[in-house]
Amino acid sequence: MKLLHTSDWHVGRKIRGRSRSDEQRAVLGEIVTIAGEESVDITVVSGDLFDVSSPSPEDEKLVYRALVDLATISPVAVIAGNHDGANRLEAVTPLLELGRVVVASSVLRPEEGGVVRFDDIGLKLALLPFVSQRSIVKVAQIMNLDPDQHHQDYEARIRQVIAALTSEMSTDTVNVLAGHMTVYGATAGGGERESHIFGYAIPAQAFPGHLSYVALGHLHRQQNIPAASQVWYSGSLLQLDFGERADSKGVLIVEAEPARPAAVRPVPLSSGVPLIQLEGTLEQVLSRADELEGAYVRVVLDEVGRSGLNEEVREAIPGAVDVLVRASVDHRARKTIERAGRTPSELFAEYLGVVGAEDPAVLALFDEIEAGIEP
Repeated sequence: MKLLHTSDWHVGRKIRGRSRSDEQRAVLGEIVTIAGEESVDITVVSGDLFDVSSPSPEDEKLVYRALVDLATISPVAVIAGNHDGANRLEAVTPLLELGRVVVASSVLRPEEGGVVRFDDIGLKLALLPFVSQRSIVKVAQIMNLDPDQHHQDYEARIRQVIAALTSEMSTDTVNVLAGHMTVYGATAGGGERESHIFGYAIPAQAFPGHLSYVALGHLHRQQNIPAASQVWYSGSLLQLDFGERADSKGVLIVEAEPARPAAVRPVPLSSGVPLIQLEGTLEQVLSRADELEGAYVRVVLDEVGRSGLNEEVREAIPGAVDVLVRASVDHRARKTIERAGRTPSELFAEYLGVVGAEDPAVLALFDEIEAGIEP
């Protein structure tokens, strides 16, 4: 059996207000091409199809088109991530199922859809969408866990949910669990929402050894987690923020047979626009402007801040989405400014000198604003 594992599409994500829909469309097309060339038996999307819970119609069209295109090759299974609107996904589930797309927007008991059988390829697939700390008790009740165990913490309950979803899996099938969660020891990519990483982690030992493969989403760096079975994050499709600028993006091709660990092969994606951080003086940065075509750039300048600096950089580097001035003044060494008998303009001018940001244009603007204030 051959499976394509992908996650964290984050369709709708912008970078400093700039749309990335063209990139997202291209990279999703790449995945469809890979699925066809590899002749995969199923595609698993481990959550965060969208970047926000109420996506625009254009973003929904892009995602659903990609799912349907993938389903023309083989069945597709999708779980909801923390960025996805579970109710919205649930609303379109009947339509997607007509096109061979199985969607799990909430945790279900194994016999009610929590485990899906694909007998023609010998696969049992457990589906575990994102579970928040607020909803974990309700999930435990859905899974018919012992009420006496409801006092346990998030980690203990998730372990019990995983055990319940995988309890009926046997060694005569390929057994896969798709989950959207954090596993201890994994490395975040940098573009994740931190509030949904810390406090939501479980140990890799929670995944039983009879699983052929664990297809995880949530963390944006593609990585393998040491465990009794093959546990992988496929990672995001694009470098979503500058914390991910060193990460290579791709999907995972998984080949598995009953009672054996899966073989996993990363396949790179190339449609995303690279993120680059450039540091130095203004002269050094501008001397490299020609190298930065087709990239989003964060510029960190070793300069004294002044008006017009931002515009000068952006004019030379159209892809600059961040222009920052590195602090060069030790604020602990600032002297106390004597205020008595001095005008606001004099005080402001001295302040600019103390912080190393002298700029006649800024001081002139301050004077203009002060002159316009009614006494």
